[in-house]
Amino acid sequence: MKNNNRLKILKNDNPGSEKNDSPRSRTLSRKQLTQEHRRMKSQGELLHIIDSWHPVSREDCHKMPRPCLYVSCRHHLYLDVNPQTGSVKFNFPDKEVWELEETCALDVAERGGSTLEEVGQIMNLTRERIRQIEIKSLQKIEESSEEDNEYQSFALEDLSES
Repeated sequence: MKNNNRLKILKNDNPGSEKNDSPRSRTLSRKQLTQEHRRMKSQGELLHIIDSWHPVSREDCHKMPRPCLYVSCRHHLYLDVNPQTGSVKFNFPDKEVWELEETCALDVAERGGSTLEEVGQIMNLTRERIRQIEIKSLQKIEESSEEDNEYQSFALEDLSES
């Protein structure tokens, strides 16, 4: 059986820090990704990418079989790409894409309300971290709605003056 190089790259550096069942997510910098790409290219391990169909809209992917294998989709739960740094965060370094129970954030959202524990398990984060993200998100929504109300009141003033 061929040795899985991805697991070598993603293996946890802290073997004694296994409090949970699943290992922590692992982020690879752009430099690390470039080095790994060069190594794989020199050893002939890279696959040739063939242009093929991939889902563009929610309607396209909604009918596809699960688990979804299009990890480059921004809604896929397997990895996250930081647009500022170009680093890639592997949310589940110990699993392959097809081993995930949930692969699409949109599927989870359509299902409806979930507890903090369920969301934490889906995203490989703790309940507390999910709670912090929720609070920050609600604050942003509140701020944006306040700004919208200010714009609406200015618009109404302009209309009443006319």
